[in-house]
Amino acid sequence: MKYDKLVRDKIPEIIESKGGKAIIHIADDKEYWIKLKEKLLEEIKEFSENESIEELADIQEVLNAIRDYKGFPESELEEAKRAKAEKRGAFKKRIILEES
Repeated sequence: MKYDKLVRDKIPEIIESKGGKAIIHIADDKEYWIKLKEKLLEEIKEFSENESIEELADIQEVLNAIRDYKGFPESELEEAKRAKAEKRGAFKKRIILEES
């Protein structure tokens, strides 16, 4: 079966432990960035189809990989999130803007 997608680090080992053969390559920076964005969309789609904590964890794992790739310190990301919530609010009030 052909995939051409970013997978978790242990997937090739798991495939081979089950008797399969994993044909892989290591992405360069350009390909990795493209595949990370594809993986984020894939995981969001999977979560929309199966709203489980495992699927949400998959999204968080990809977001963490994106943060690491971009070199964004976790503390700065949290600060940006806090500042944006302070300035524009969060999503806790469930407000739907109908017109403006």
